Amino acid sequence: MSEVILFGEPMAMFVAKTPGRLHEVEEFTRLLAGAEVNVAIGLKRLGHSVSYVTKLGTDPFGVYIEEKLKTEGIETQITKDNQHFTGYQLKNKVFEGDPEVFYYRKNSAASYLNEEDAEKVDFEGAKVLHLTGIPPALSQSCRNATYRMIERARENGMIVTFDPNLRPTLWESKSVMIRTINDLASRADIVLPGTGEGKVLMGSEDPKEIASFYRRLGAKAVIVKAGAEGAYVEMEDQKRSYPGFKVDKVIDTVGAGDGFAVGVISSYLEGLSTEQMIERANAIGSIQVSVESDNEGLPTREELRTYIETHQNER
Repeated sequence: MSEVILFGEPMAMFVAKTPGRLHEVEEFTRLLAGAEVNVAIGLKRLGHSVSYVTKLGTDPFGVYIEEKLKTEGIETQITKDNQHFTGYQLKNKVFEGDPEVFYYRKNSAASYLNEEDAEKVDFEGAKVLHLTGIPPALSQSCRNATYRMIERARENGMIVTFDPNLRPTLWESKSVMIRTINDLASRADIVLPGTGEGKVLMGSEDPKEIASFYRRLGAKAVIVKAGAEGAYVEMEDQKRSYPGFKVDKVIDTVGAGDGFAVGVISSYLEGLSTEQMIERANAIGSIQVSVESDNEGLPTREELRTYIETHQNER
């Protein structure tokens, strides 16, 4: 069985080949997207075994995603749904700042994931369950499934890592989003909020205040992503900031947080020190913002080693 279980919605992504607003673009390149997919691919490239749990439509996008995941060597636990389509998204091309992204995911197959699907998941031998705040935003049934996944992880002696990964437009209200995300975070072992997410979820962009907030809720460790400033860690034996890596040119910030999560989870599985963990997480996040795709730039172990060695003096 795989070391890590991920649960979420993979999507077909169409990235514009030329700059401009989405309604102006004539040609797109098809890629694979999804926060949990990005983490799965990143972990696999570092040599870890992963299992991805989702629901796909029987349409061409569903077939494409399933085949793409197999190509990446990712084990899948997929439920097929012939009544609902597989989600997809459009993303424009930019040279600075965040790209425009438009989603087609309302009533998608993955939004119909439920507790019964969670009961079917094989947890045997797994060590980590990684979740984000996206699946519980998709529907009430998907939200219930997320809670059941956590319960089953606990029953199997696993740790739970949680990235808020806010998608406000998917939630029925801001208040429900805040309440649910913070409740899920309280049930996790390692919480990975960004400073911007902290502002929304608990009213502060201060990494120390964010970390203290989630520690009080019950998280064993909180690692706050602070962009170019690096990361702040609060756990039982330390409270400390770690520097990030200098990035000459930020091309696309989408997927950076997922790359950071790859660094944290892989380091945990390998028994690395906290310092090594954050160095790796910051490095992968820095690599990811330097490429256009959500996951194409995620490094192999050798690529990661080379990057850290050559950028050590740029922190």
